[in-house]
Amino acid sequence: MKINVIGATGMVGSRVVAEAARRGHEVTAISRSGAAPQGAAHAEAIDFGDTAKIVPGIDAADATVIATGPDRTGGSHDPYLNGHRDLIAAKPKHRVLVVGGAGSLEVNGVQLKDMPQFPAAYHKEAVTMGEMLAAYRASQGLDWTVLSPAPMIAPGERSGSYRLGTDSPVGDAISAEDYAVAIVDELEKPAHRGRRFTVAN
Repeated sequence: MKINVIGATGMVGSRVVAEAARRGHEVTAISRSGAAPQGAAHAEAIDFGDTAKIVPGIDAADATVIATGPDRTGGSHDPYLNGHRDLIAAKPKHRVLVVGGAGSLEVNGVQLKDMPQFPAAYHKEAVTMGEMLAAYRASQGLDWTVLSPAPMIAPGERSGSYRLGTDSPVGDAISAEDYAVAIVDELEKPAHRGRRFTVAN
């Protein structure tokens, strides 16, 4: 497959590039810097907010992974949300798989972000990524999937295995490597089109 990875230089994006390339897919790495992480066949410097360039790229590939996130330095989250809303409005024809957040996962009908033990430092990001998920759920005519990680995601080891869930956590943590495995598995054998799912080790 021809796979785009937007946000290809980040923790998740770079591992998705490596995992997809490892399986023989042709990967185009897209980032603001235009850097080519290990495994990328091509690299392009495009900002996620540049919908006029992003959408033709999506339609030139078999699938696109969007691994960008909202600003974590205290800046506005509007560019992140507007990028997703503009992409949804443009209705690209080919598949998009979006890296989601864990804060919108639910336990007994309560989202993690609304629980007292949820870290305050991540609450704003969790709210924003919940709004992003809601925008995809409300979309029509778009081939989308959102994958929420377990509450803890960090660099680790590639075991090649994980547990699957839908809207509730199935574990406390997942390595970024196994999260990338789950992403490429979903691209190769789609099982969650038009919905959100989650994974954990």
